[in-house]
Amino acid sequence: MTQSISVRELIQRTEKKFDVANLHFGHGTDNALDESFYLVMAAAGLEFDCSEEKLDEPIQQDLLNHIEGLIEQRVNQRIPVAYLVNEAWFAGQKYYVDERVLIPRSPLAELITSQFMPWLSFSNVDSILDIGTGSACIACACATAFRHARVDAVDVDDDAIEVANKNVLSHKLEQRVSIIKSNLFEQLKDKTYDVIISNPPYVGNDEMQSLPKEYLHEPSQALEASDNGLELVEKILKQASSHLSDNGVLVVEVGNSMDALVERYPAMPFTWLEFEEGGHGVFLLNKSDLEKFNF
Repeated sequence: MTQSISVRELIQRTEKKFDVANLHFGHGTDNALDESFYLVMAAAGLEFDCSEEKLDEPIQQDLLNHIEGLIEQRVNQRIPVAYLVNEAWFAGQKYYVDERVLIPRSPLAELITSQFMPWLSFSNVDSILDIGTGSACIACACATAFRHARVDAVDVDDDAIEVANKNVLSHKLEQRVSIIKSNLFEQLKDKTYDVIISNPPYVGNDEMQSLPKEYLHEPSQALEASDNGLELVEKILKQASSHLSDNGVLVVEVGNSMDALVERYPAMPFTWLEFEEGGHGVFLLNKSDLEKFNF
């Protein structure tokens, strides 16, 4: 006779397994307990804030078999939990993800939920552009934070665009968020925006070689950029001013490529943002900063 196990007990058992497996945590959690809770709860279809009674209910055998299979994939194949359960959280909202798009984890979430304060006035933001939208989590979060604004979200990859459209529809934002296939600004003609935001590929080749196995499940074209990770960032810098409104701002995450960017453009007046919830390598520039600089 098979012994029953509760949700709580499975989480505890999974934590121990993750602890000894030398996993990397960096796709929404930073420890074995949170990772175990995330996987078991999502796979069981339970809300993270469910009652204590729910946690002590026994898991049906078919569901237990399914979850244990996911646990084995997490340990043996190093597949991130977000891909195993096809969901990830960004700025307090849930998104569909699979291996066609990056798993949301950007510090930009904190900036968006604070409505870019103190850098912008809420009433002055009517149009936003998200470059390299991937799952569209940034675009959807911007549309949620600025409920009167229109948001364009561009990506060059057909697979990413399919996922992005799925998330826009699930969040019922199709009236205000437009997904556009475009290589950076190419298909935008003379459109201008109050905010241009981007989390482009910025991981250099050397850093790519040293990434934990978990990151190798993500689409490499969404992570890696040539020229020390600056290939696309530099193109954005050169083209952004013509697509910003007079008081518009450019916000770009460059992560560990921050030092290489500053070294290349030492005179550029980057404002490097700080985050209470962690994260680094995000700069802000306004239109006048970009126009004054001679690329």
